[in-house]
Amino acid sequence: MPLPLDELARQLQVLRDQVRQAVGGDAEWLERLDPRRAAPEPRSLEELQAELDSLVGLESVKEQVRALVAFLEVQGERLRHGLPEVATSQHLVFLGNPGTGKTTIARLLAQMYRAMGLLRKGHLVEVDRAGLVGEYVGMTALKTDRAIRRALDGVLFIDEAYALARSGHGAGVDFGQEAIETLLKRMEDHRHRLVVIVAGYPRLMNAFLDSNPGLRSRFSRELVFPDYSSEELIAITGRFSEENEYRLTGDARD
Repeated sequence: MPLPLDELARQLQVLRDQVRQAVGGDAEWLERLDPRRAAPEPRSLEELQAELDSLVGLESVKEQVRALVAFLEVQGERLRHGLPEVATSQHLVFLGNPGTGKTTIARLLAQMYRAMGLLRKGHLVEVDRAGLVGEYVGMTALKTDRAIRRALDGVLFIDEAYALARSGHGAGVDFGQEAIETLLKRMEDHRHRLVVIVAGYPRLMNAFLDSNPGLRSRFSRELVFPDYSSEELIAITGRFSEENEYRLTGDARD
């Protein structure tokens, strides 16, 4: 008698995970198969802060990032001198509309964490609901674990994270809450090897953070990303044109 579809899918996922563990574990095997997944070349904190400062707009976000980096540097110095560490979470919430620089800042932060010695690789793994939630019973925990393993020693960036807690998402049983519960446990299990950043629209993200009693307390800071002004968008367009050796005429700028 053939196996039910959900059981067959579960067994296939287990087999895939066993193969991954056999060829290296965590994310190393992915790096060998695809060099694009490897950790970025290490850069100094000064270089990364200079890149942050060079970004158009985002002044309030830059200020919050500088404050976060300064706090983490102080904590690092305290540890090096044998002083007690202030217990704090490094996980973050990014609030803002699409196209406001959230992924760019997340990638810079991942590398800053590496430069400060807080993360070994400092790479960024970007996922959304589809990358964490399975279609059949038993698949969601496996998919979420797989994404977390890829992100170990770096940053897991979950875009549109509110979709995990959206009631009535699609048809049939929804496994978004299972992904959240798995994520919460792994954030604690790997608290020294993983930073999680969740991102999305402000109103929907507030509902997401209230969807589970332990969720909001896991995140230490909320960074609000404002929309770009017209002048800032023109400045960004000018940078893109220069990088690609185009010239904007006066009429085009107008």
